[in-house]
Amino acid sequence: MTSETVIIDGYVDEPACLGVPPYISPYIRTVAGVLKEHGLSPEYITIDQLRKDPMKTASLRDAKLVVMIAGVTVPGKYLAGTPATLLELQQLGFTFSKKTVSFLGGPIAFGYSPEGGEAAKKQAVSGWTGMLSGDPASALDSYLSGGEPEGVLNYKDFDRWSALGAYIIRQHPMYPFVMLELETARGCSRCVTGGCSFCTEPFYGMPRQREASGIFAETAALYEAGARHFRLGRQPDILAYGVSGGEFPKPDADKIRILFSGIREAAPELKTLHIDNVNPGTIARHEDAARDALAEIVAGHTAGDIAAFGIESADPAVVEANNLKGFADAIFRAVEIVNEVGAVRNNGIPELLPGLNFISGLAGETEQTFAENKAFLKRIFDAGLLVRRVNIRQLMPFEGTKAYENNTLGKFDKQFHAFKEDVRANFDVPMLERVFPIGTVFNDVLIEVSGAVSFGRQMGTYPVLIGIPQKLPVGTVISCTAVSYGARSLTALPYPIPVNHLSPAALKWLPGVSAKSATKLLSKMPFRNAEEFEKAVPGAAELAKLMDFS
Repeated sequence: MTSETVIIDGYVDEPACLGVPPYISPYIRTVAGVLKEHGLSPEYITIDQLRKDPMKTASLRDAKLVVMIAGVTVPGKYLAGTPATLLELQQLGFTFSKKTVSFLGGPIAFGYSPEGGEAAKKQAVSGWTGMLSGDPASALDSYLSGGEPEGVLNYKDFDRWSALGAYIIRQHPMYPFVMLELETARGCSRCVTGGCSFCTEPFYGMPRQREASGIFAETAALYEAGARHFRLGRQPDILAYGVSGGEFPKPDADKIRILFSGIREAAPELKTLHIDNVNPGTIARHEDAARDALAEIVAGHTAGDIAAFGIESADPAVVEANNLKGFADAIFRAVEIVNEVGAVRNNGIPELLPGLNFISGLAGETEQTFAENKAFLKRIFDAGLLVRRVNIRQLMPFEGTKAYENNTLGKFDKQFHAFKEDVRANFDVPMLERVFPIGTVFNDVLIEVSGAVSFGRQMGTYPVLIGIPQKLPVGTVISCTAVSYGARSLTALPYPIPVNHLSPAALKWLPGVSAKSATKLLSKMPFRNAEEFEKAVPGAAELAKLMDFS
């Protein structure tokens, strides 16, 4: 049986907001807060739960009020969940009976595209009572107060609802392993010039900054509800927190320090505190101020953090045609500065590294664009710099953006795929080994996919995908150590390595051991100590230090 009031999490992915498991978006919690304020006790279910249980979907007909948050405005690949499709939204709409009031909210209002490389279209979704126009929580509050389902963001209300709705996270199927996006601002300072041609964040207008006190109160409420993993993800540039002035405001390190220290005070035993977006143009234009602000982030966060750079293209013609954040030299300088501040290791893990986002299909793109992008990445690699990840996507243009009409979609698909394959093989693999050398230990890895090779990740912002060559139940939390590398993932073995209990399939992943020699190695087991193992595998002295010989 379904509750009379239901929140469906269809997941969101925007330039400045992620709400795909294990992430829970702010939209969900503020909607829950509105419902609680109106005396309602909603059931919270995800689109993945509905997929697994058709009877649960059918039971929605018994609900009096259903609110669904959905919408993807940037294409992505996901592990623990898949955003709701347009077909699913339509099917859900037909599920509701006449007695059910049902609302859609979130970035789905901007349109829908099934994947990158296709333009997003605004679609009417049949069966639903209507759309929550504007800020979903504010629109819902207006409706429940007797008005129209329309609302404008007001952070005083947002602060109250986000704290009231914190309890809802306990109903998430991955709880307590959930990441909570903390909103600090909404809107983009580059809105004054239209922003990047493809981006939907300018749809929210000029930045509206949230008071630190509201962030701290929400953090405290989430912490009380069991949250231990947080990300300052709901803003286009964390370095612009608390400041204003033009397209690229000058960072204020004191504001950053107060923000991070306040969050830690509100959640004293947090396990993860990461960031998301950093505008490389801000760093390039305010080097000293940005360096100080980044240092405060490193002082206040947890290690393994990523500053996501939306560089999109290293081709100056594409940068100019799309009003992007900076030319290649400026972006390179930003990569250098983040490395200067953040490449220091904490228990073997870099504190803070840049992540690079490329988009293909933008106006001005030619075959030369891909050569420029390759040259830029080679420059970074040859300089000995560290980059945590390179994200390569095709444009998903939305109505209302310049890229919707002015783009090169479909013209250079062959070159795009060739570039992507080249980066995965010739940049990602050696860079991953540089960032996480053999023997790097990863603690608290959560298994999300079970199989002959089980896959898991640490809680964090864009955590590396780790494959462990043994069957582990979903939900297992394990420590492991890196032994090999793929294009966007690495292979690891449990730490300390239980060498006398490894299967041949696992043994072959040990450096210096092949599939053929793994069988021979089995005949020499058990190894009593490191010396015996080193005799069997010459040159494995460092690896032996990571082993358990019991």
